[in-house]
Amino acid sequence: MYKCRAPKNQAELAQYYQLRWQALRQPSQQPMGSEKDELEAQSYHRVIVDDMDKIVGVGRLHNASQAQAQIRYMAISDPVRGQGLGKLLISELERIAAEVGVKTLALNARVNAISFYQRLGYSDEGYSHTLFGDVKHNKMIKSIAKPDSHLAELADNLQQLWHQTIPLSKAMNINICYFDQQKLRTNCEPNFNKNLHNTMFAGSIYTLATLTGWAWVYLALQAQTQQADIVLAEGNIRYIAPLLGVAYAQTSLNRVMGSLEPLLDGKNARFNIEVEVCCGDKVVALFTGAYVAMAKR
Repeated sequence: MYKCRAPKNQAELAQYYQLRWQALRQPSQQPMGSEKDELEAQSYHRVIVDDMDKIVGVGRLHNASQAQAQIRYMAISDPVRGQGLGKLLISELERIAAEVGVKTLALNARVNAISFYQRLGYSDEGYSHTLFGDVKHNKMIKSIAKPDSHLAELADNLQQLWHQTIPLSKAMNINICYFDQQKLRTNCEPNFNKNLHNTMFAGSIYTLATLTGWAWVYLALQAQTQQADIVLAEGNIRYIAPLLGVAYAQTSLNRVMGSLEPLLDGKNARFNIEVEVCCGDKVVALFTGAYVAMAKR
């Protein structure tokens, strides 16, 4: 039984890069280290492991912009090729892309892999480049739809409300990427929110996190057709690392404490919500907010 997941630790990450080099760089006599680039820290890294947790497949996704992303460094070990593992890996990368707001995926396929990607719905845009003097690649693209589990109407209504009533949310282009009552993900436009160091403003990170927590309470109210005014009573954030790429924020049911039940008795409902702000797989800030849904009186 094969599984697709993120590398668990540094040892697995080292194995991930080793397979990437062996499959994609060693045949062209390229040195160790050539399998990496400057976007590793901004990317989503996925491996396929067998029953013994041996890594037999690797792939990477990184955002090129708020709504566009690229798949790179796809490789499957020779002994397990032809078992559908490439399709499994692509499916997982596409799922991630859809949940973080990507609308268009691109990749550069080696000529012998073009038909594989076409079967998965990618269109061939023609010649892209030649790597190491003899490895020709074609550019391929695919439109990515929202998952069926995404509650689009609720999310779209809130996003529209934000952009109409909170000018900063429109300027930052904060979007609700995914919501299914178990998980919520948002993102924002990267260039507007960069400082002179080309990293994301601390204030923009705080705003994205605050509104993500606020959105969870709002969407919970909408799901139960209840009304209340939502305020942030207290917010604390820990900045862990600079954010160089495209940011997204996420929270989930297991990061939320509180319920709407007090509203049924005309009392205020209180929530403590933890929000992660991420770039690729990396958590760059951790926000904890205390929100109050104030009962209508």
